This record gives sequence, C-alpha cells and structure tokens, in this order.
Amino acid sequence: MENIKEEVKTLTNFLKIQKVRAERGLAQTSVSLHAVFCGPPGTGKTTVARLMGRIYHGLGFLKKGHLIETDRTGLVAGYVGQTAQKVDELINSALDGVLFIDEAYALVPKEAGRDFGQEAIDILLKRMEDYRDRLVIIVAGYTDEMTTFIESNPGLKSRFNRYFYFNHYKPEELLAIFEKMCGKSHFHLTPSTQDKLQTMFAELYANRNSTFGNARVARNLFEKSIEQQANRLAVLTSLNDEVLTTLLPEDIPIETVKVHAGKVDWQNLTVPSR
Repeated sequence: MENIKEEVKTLTNFLKIQKVRAERGLAQTSVSLHAVFCGPPGTGKTTVARLMGRIYHGLGFLKKGHLIETDRTGLVAGYVGQTAQKVDELINSALDGVLFIDEAYALVPKEAGRDFGQEAIDILLKRMEDYRDRLVIIVAGYTDEMTTFIESNPGLKSRFNRYFYFNHYKPEELLAIFEKMCGKSHFHLTPSTQDKLQTMFAELYANRNSTFGNARVARNLFEKSIEQQANRLAVLTSLNDEVLTTLLPEDIPIETVKVHAGKVDWQNLTVPSR
C-alpha cells in the first residue's frame, strides 16, 4: 500500500500546482484523471477510488466527488437497446464524481457470439469525451487481465494511461488490519494472540495465489474470532470489561482459514514441502 500512497500523494501535489498555475493565468498541462487499478481483490482499490473522488472534489476538479460502483452486470443488458440505457443511467448518476468499474475486462466476452459488452465500452468511451470535465472513470481488476483489456482497444488505451498497482498485503499489514478492526470494535489482543496471528498470516502470505483475499481474509478471521470468543464466554458466570474485550489464542479459529490457503496444514500450522 505504500507505493499507492506515494502515487496518490504525487498526483495530488501535481493537481494542486496545476490549480495554482490556472489561478495565475499560467499554461497548464492537460492531464487525464481516469485510471486503471491493477491488483488482486481485497487490496483497497475501492477505498482508494473513494479517496481520490474526495481529493478531486477538494481541489475543485469535481463538483461532488462521490463514488458509484458497478461491474459488468450494471452495464450490460441482454437485449438490443437496453445496454445503452443502463450505461447512460449509470453515467448520469456518476456525473461530477467517480464511476468505479470492477473487473472491467468482463465487458469483453471470452466466447464469440451476441454480446453487448462492446456496446457498453463504446458508449463509455463516448461519454468520457462528452463529459470530460464532469466524469472520472476508474476501471479495476487483476493485473494481467486489465492490461490485456486496455491494450485491446485503441480508445481505451488513449483514455486510460494512469496505472496504479496494488500488491498483496504482507503479513504485518494483515495483522495491522486485524488489530485496527479490534480497536474499532473495542477488542484487544494478548501478546500470545498476536504471535499466533502473525504466524497464520505469514503462512497465508507464503501460500497465496491470485485469488488470495487479502483484507477480506483478515476481516473474515476477525469475525470468526469474536464468534469463537463469544462461545468461550457464554459459559462464564462473571464477565468484566477486560474479559469481554480480550481475544485469546484459543479464540482464533485455525480451521476457518483452510479455504484461503489449500496447501497449508492449519491444524499443525505447517506447510508441505515444495
């Protein structure tokens, strides 16, 4: 995430200077605010898109800066004439803000046949031109698929030239996400609980694949942990704040993370030799 923070900071500073130059009557460099967010799920793409909308609004580049999220199902219909209507309605709702299209490459069908995905792309490209000062579009998805998607269409390639690359969260970042969730919900971890989580996240990270959920893994584990804690506390007759807010190692359910890393023996916290 540090690389993303730096890129957002650089873009923000550039836009600030552009604004000052405009106020002083100096020439400005034309810059496209449309962007491609590349990376696996759960790495903060939607969160950063929402942040950028607020930044663009704060600097006066967008009147509202709100975020509208969609994917193929929100853009493409099954019958003639319906796709254009869906796209236009969505764009109208996103005007003066940001339209975020997740897994945008799904607009291009993998198999030959009647499909209105290309129609949706064509309309998007035209509306980007029609509303160049009122609409920012961010397309997102896996890196390889997004690169192929943009490169396959000259219109897309000419309009999307700003790329942000989101990497998998590292073990210490996953632990920090878990701890942040704890703080927001009035929970805290014992040192031994932290150690257990660090080991688990390290194993998950080492065995990640393209579908690794990143922050979603931390969120799911947190939710299961507080459920497990509730089971532990339910049989107690006396509960004080310290007991209610403490997560112990036994509250972290190892078996629930099996689905996130098929090669890990979570019962023994070992990884098969490669």
